[in-house]
Amino acid sequence: MTARRQSAAFVGWLLSLAALLAATPPMYADDVDSSVLQAEAERIAAVKKATPAVVCIFVQGGMGGGSGVVISPDGYALSNFHVTKPAGTGMKCGMADGKVYDAVIVGLDPTGDVAMIKLLGRDDFPVAELADSDAMRVGDSCFAMGNPFLLATDFHPTLSYGIVSGVHRYQYPAGTLLEYSDCLQVDAAINPGNSGGPLFNAQGQLIGINGRGSFEKRGRVNVGVGYAISINQIKNFLGYLKSGRIVDHATLGARVGTSDEGRVVVTDIIEDSDAYRRGLRYDDEIISFASRPIRTTNTLKNLLGIFPKDWRVPLSYRHQGKQYDVLVRLAGVHREAELIALTNEPEEGEEPPAPEEPKEQPAPQPGESPRPKLPLPLPLPGPKGKPKKSKLPSPHKKASLPQIVKDHFEAKTGYANYFFNKLNQARLAKAVAGHGEFGRVSGTWTLSGEAADHSPVSIRLGAKEATCELPVGLTKIDVTQSLDAVLNPPASGGMLAGLHMWKKLLVGGSGKFDQAYYLGTAPVPMFDQLADVLIVTQGAVEARFYLDPHSGLLLAVELFPDDNVDPCEIYFGDYRTEAGRKVPYRMEVRHGDQLFGIFALKKFEMAENEGT
Repeated sequence: MTARRQSAAFVGWLLSLAALLAATPPMYADDVDSSVLQAEAERIAAVKKATPAVVCIFVQGGMGGGSGVVISPDGYALSNFHVTKPAGTGMKCGMADGKVYDAVIVGLDPTGDVAMIKLLGRDDFPVAELADSDAMRVGDSCFAMGNPFLLATDFHPTLSYGIVSGVHRYQYPAGTLLEYSDCLQVDAAINPGNSGGPLFNAQGQLIGINGRGSFEKRGRVNVGVGYAISINQIKNFLGYLKSGRIVDHATLGARVGTSDEGRVVVTDIIEDSDAYRRGLRYDDEIISFASRPIRTTNTLKNLLGIFPKDWRVPLSYRHQGKQYDVLVRLAGVHREAELIALTNEPEEGEEPPAPEEPKEQPAPQPGESPRPKLPLPLPLPGPKGKPKKSKLPSPHKKASLPQIVKDHFEAKTGYANYFFNKLNQARLAKAVAGHGEFGRVSGTWTLSGEAADHSPVSIRLGAKEATCELPVGLTKIDVTQSLDAVLNPPASGGMLAGLHMWKKLLVGGSGKFDQAYYLGTAPVPMFDQLADVLIVTQGAVEARFYLDPHSGLLLAVELFPDDNVDPCEIYFGDYRTEAGRKVPYRMEVRHGDQLFGIFALKKFEMAENEGT
């Protein structure tokens, strides 16, 4: 066939196709299945609901950026540590309303790759609704929003849609710190710049913070595997992040492996760990942790990564055929000085380097599939060639910062921003003051009542001496000396010292102690809730006060005479008002796994000054 005939035939085919299309009636909305239209409308509504809270982060000085999401009307927002670190103290944040807001760093979780920032200038920001990320199942719809490749120059976020392709994933640390535990795997496109941005479920609720992706070799080609830090993990850290500190993740103080029978057993344990004090020993089987069954070593590692240092969580283990159910206090993965040093080292995302080659990973455990190549955090695309030496300013240099950022920042070793710790200390001081005016009753307090067996109890808390009279006898301590010297009454772990610290807080506030700082929120086992935690030190001892975040009442005090021993735990209840002051008429005292006593008070006397 000649070229002319081929051309004529092709033209004829096009004319026939055009006639066929013209004869085919157009499809209108009425012709589409109603369920399809409803799904489309729901998807559009979810995106509309989610969009206003998304933040496009731009590092001042043009050093890069990323994404974030606002979670409270007063401007607290979440992002990645590797996104905010190059920014140091302050950054610029654009939102879908077309406005740019100054923001300041609040708290850092370097190991979990999470950062909290605070947008400034408003107290009515649109917020994302937090969901239960543990409710997500493989195949559920999800969508990511953010600022990939810094495309959101109009501050309107980019959207990518997909499904949840894996849950409870564990990814080994990249570089020196970043570890993704119990994370969500998705096929929604996660690209450089999406880091720190939100992952939403089909209802437009926040289920995670995007941070890592798997890429083809050393290129920046997304292969359809992205990872998001679960919002349930971040919920555990919210109080810690708001404390302005550089926070750490938890470790059990023990290593585990898989036995020949497939059991998860202890292969090594630190003898001064809380787990050891709770009775855990070599070759014991781990049955459950944090109320989740443990069937593989990876499952335990996953769960440990979602908790902050110092939290107490349930642990069930089998020792010599008998099951034990205990609460174990988790230690930190890093020493404080080590964590601070590692946080200040260059991380991926600080410069725009090519991603490092994945390190060799441990072999998978029996019954588990081999792990893929190590996914990396998402540095922003940058110029090709060897990266130049960083010229970033010091994270705490404020000379070029806007005044509003300077006003919300205070540098202090061990803190991302001490300003917010002081803010929370002041908030808790107000809560303590809400118990009543105790400054006028600094004299001897006398607490009289009975123990659980109805035997009489009398406790006196004076300025120089504290005494306790129980059926077993009279004990006392000199409160002008080191409180760790005599932990009376015997077997209590230091009840009198703990009550002395409690009285001192009510009478004089946290300023009367050697040091004081806000830890964050932590569970109070006796009350099955999270509480604000204020830590104070006097000499060698430390006291932790747990306050109800709603009522402001003191729920408990723990006295630590040393880091490696069980504290004395005193729980307060049955609050009543005496002369305008709220005081507890019930105290439960525990030490380690033992109940020391439950005291029902009948009389609470407070002298105005010593000797009256």
